Amino acid sequence: MSFFEKSKNGQAGISGLGIFNDMSNPTGRTKQDYETRMNRVLEHIQGHLDEPLALDELAAVACFSPYHFHRIFSGMIGESVKSYIRRLRLERAAFALMHGTALVTEIAFDAGFETHESFTRAFNSMFGVSPLGFRKAHQVSLKEKHITYWKEITMEAKVVELKESEVYFVRHVGPYMECETAWNALCGWAGPKGVFTPGTRVLALCHDDPEVTPADKIRYDACLESSVNVEPESPVGKKTIPGGRHAMAIHKGPYMQLCETYAQLCGQWLPQHGHEIAAKASIEVYVNDPKETAPEDLITEIYIPLK
Repeated sequence: MSFFEKSKNGQAGISGLGIFNDMSNPTGRTKQDYETRMNRVLEHIQGHLDEPLALDELAAVACFSPYHFHRIFSGMIGESVKSYIRRLRLERAAFALMHGTALVTEIAFDAGFETHESFTRAFNSMFGVSPLGFRKAHQVSLKEKHITYWKEITMEAKVVELKESEVYFVRHVGPYMECETAWNALCGWAGPKGVFTPGTRVLALCHDDPEVTPADKIRYDACLESSVNVEPESPVGKKTIPGGRHAMAIHKGPYMQLCETYAQLCGQWLPQHGHEIAAKASIEVYVNDPKETAPEDLITEIYIPLK
């Protein structure tokens, strides 16, 4: 069975996650509560990277004591609060250098650095190259690709306006191709709850670029959009995906080849049509079931957020 479908009958997913099986176990309830509260913090950080994000503010979002919050965060996430926020801001800066035209100084200020010099030191420490060197390297790469392929583009894409949508989700942190555990957990919970209906959409939020973010820190949200309203249970959460302008293209073929469609859409179609990418999560909508569809016939809708 596919990881989208095999738990509609409740036979897969959270049944293999140990502590989540016995909800009468107070230890299980405590872990679920901590995960739910930490998910709120992570979502808050992602949506407010342009703001100061004081420790007391984040502790309040999670309803933890400010005194203990940084220890809880470090233990659960594997990074300190400061390091986590700093890394996300630097990764967003790298994204802007790759895909945007803003001055390095502007990008430095947007990343929360007070001076160009402090931004350059931090960026070089993380990526092993200066911001300007990083931009030049990617400009050369894109230029070479354009020389070879610019006239051969056959992609059909369009700009669409998406409405906001509410989804159930389970977050996966790690390489994109290891996300099956998240799908098993989500679908294993959703099947017995009746979340699957003929109109349910299977989709994902892809927060990070694997060329920028270390593989073990990539964030991927397995999502289900359904008209059925039930209370989620950890590790399942519920959130709203904002609407807005997106570039949409259809990928036909194995999921392993999605990166090729992304490259063509982001590196060729968008600049040719005068669009710039917004530093937000891309969306993948999985149209057909990999259990019943040959890899070469799989259809995935890709949505790239635009400025």
